[in-house]
Amino acid sequence: MEVAVTNTWKSNFASTLTNIPKPKKAAVRIFTVRCSSPVSSDGAATGLAERPWKTSDARLVLEDGSIWRAKSFGATGTQVGEVVFNTSLTGYQEILTDPSYAGQFVLMTNPHIGNTGVNFDDEESRQCFLAGLVIRSLSISTSNWRCTKTLGDYLAERNIMGIYDVDTRAITRRLRQDGSLIGVLSTEDSKTDEELLQMSKSWDIVGVDLISDVSCTSPYEWVDQTNPEWDFNSEGSGEVYHVVAYDFGIKHNILRRLASYGCKITVVPSKWPALETLKLKPDGVLFSNGPGDPSAVPYAVQTVKELLGKVPVFGICMGHQLLGQALGGKTFKMKFGHHGGNHPVRNVRQNRVEISAQNHNYAVDPASLPEGVEVTYINLNDGSCAGLAYPALNIMSLQYHPEASPGPHDSDMVFGEFVDLMKQAKQKA
Repeated sequence: MEVAVTNTWKSNFASTLTNIPKPKKAAVRIFTVRCSSPVSSDGAATGLAERPWKTSDARLVLEDGSIWRAKSFGATGTQVGEVVFNTSLTGYQEILTDPSYAGQFVLMTNPHIGNTGVNFDDEESRQCFLAGLVIRSLSISTSNWRCTKTLGDYLAERNIMGIYDVDTRAITRRLRQDGSLIGVLSTEDSKTDEELLQMSKSWDIVGVDLISDVSCTSPYEWVDQTNPEWDFNSEGSGEVYHVVAYDFGIKHNILRRLASYGCKITVVPSKWPALETLKLKPDGVLFSNGPGDPSAVPYAVQTVKELLGKVPVFGICMGHQLLGQALGGKTFKMKFGHHGGNHPVRNVRQNRVEISAQNHNYAVDPASLPEGVEVTYINLNDGSCAGLAYPALNIMSLQYHPEASPGPHDSDMVFGEFVDLMKQAKQKA
């Protein structure tokens, strides 16, 4: 390629000066620039350097037809899931390992993710169960004294897809307006936008038993307590209470907090028979958190029914919803659920506000509950039921996570209340 450039200079200013002779003609400069690039036999350029930045190589296609171009990190491929947004400012590793996110893409509203890397002390379960991670900005470096690897490497090793450089604010506004949406993440160029859209429209999370895939397969004893460096509230009563914890997707920190309050813990699978639980002679039973629709696991509701009135029980998140159904109440799917570590709730009994960590798409309808059941906590964002108690049957429950790690810890004392409930029942026996 050749480019000829002509540069003409003429001084009009010089003509105004009498002591400087006027140029006879304009000065002209001509030069030629030659550019070349090696080409292959088919005429394509070869030997060009790659761009020093990553280009968009992934798509998030939502069931409403919107297509969001992004850059990928972690695993590659194609994955379908329900898109929800989480408003937490920190604790992304705990979110990644929370089994309650099974079948979901988690969109973080906090824009900058990955700056603290990951470490194995903050794991909330044995693996990542979520379908994928959607963020605005992926940190290019990590800086934390406990960091062992980057977020991208961590997700790749666990076969979890992630995307970044996508407008998370716009997607969040869409979810708030239209409700949670099914989406498909893909890095495969071979799949068309229309194919991905049909995948999103043909998949549904409602009515699917997600608990069976995240629960343990056999009973085991849990002994680890909260690291003394991080402990703050727990003071054992001196007496040890045996708790059987049903694993519907239980988080490790729930078990650590119970152990720190002096409990001996036996964890059992989600389908463990109530009769076998009673043979263990527990002082109390915990129904844990877990993913999905409580109406999709009637076997768990039946187990709860068979244990009510026989032993004190404490339900957290999914356990709270199962208790609601077991008592004859109804549950419903919320528009976009509660996901985040900054949700205000009102403690009705103590008339105070607590900040809570929440993760659920379903709620209990308090109007459907029988007489005698108390609503003990109310979500102040939308007025939904956040806690129940039925003193006649030694029942207590919370819709959110009192064990929240990394926080907040406003509701941690409910573990002490559960211990008191077991103590009182033991004294009356």
